[in-house]
Amino acid sequence: MEYSPAAEPASPAVDRRLLVSYDNYAAAQRAVDTLSDAGFPVENSAIIGSDLRLEETVTGRLTNGRAALTGLISGAVFGLIVGMFLGLFTSTTTSFFGLVLWSILWGAVAGAAFGFVGHAFTGGTRDFSSRSSIVAGRYDVLVASAMLDQAQALLQGGVRPADTVVLQRPPSAGPATPPVTAPVTPPSPVSGDTAPQADLRTDEDRAEEARDEAARDEEARDEAGLSRGRRV
Repeated sequence: MEYSPAAEPASPAVDRRLLVSYDNYAAAQRAVDTLSDAGFPVENSAIIGSDLRLEETVTGRLTNGRAALTGLISGAVFGLIVGMFLGLFTSTTTSFFGLVLWSILWGAVAGAAFGFVGHAFTGGTRDFSSRSSIVAGRYDVLVASAMLDQAQALLQGGVRPADTVVLQRPPSAGPATPPVTAPVTPPSPVSGDTAPQADLRTDEDRAEEARDEAARDEEARDEAGLSRGRRV
């Protein structure tokens, strides 16, 4: 029977938004636990680690003797488990303990031999023991977009751990809201500056009209005087 990945029902995609970011996993775990204690549906949340890196912690120097000792302990534990399993099929207690002891002894000898030979074949290229782990630089707590406000209110009301460092949200943590700027109102013209100009233009027109009227009156009087002289 062939297995087809398409036969499995696809889980619906959930629109999640960033709630808060921490620099360690324990703080992100406590944040989700705080939401859970407050009755928040944590099945709609997720913890995502970013900026992954490999950290290898050196625990000490490794020699042929230490490699043999480590193999001896591992072999003894394995021999104990095998001896107890085989001892279940024995008929007497003495045979049971004897079988367990012989299994521990042979397991220890075999483990020490394998540990010594295995380290000797490395040729001194790795004379230290270490412990490796994958660590993230940032842990983001995401929740469903419809429940973001509720989660923020519950998380702000909880007690923040003392060793927690809250990181700033990255630029892609949600829709960016443009800053609201007040509309700029153009300055209105001051009526006091234009009103005197209108009044001055009106006075000049009136003065010019008065001068024109006076000139016409003078011409009329001159014409009247000339006509009288002719009659005389």
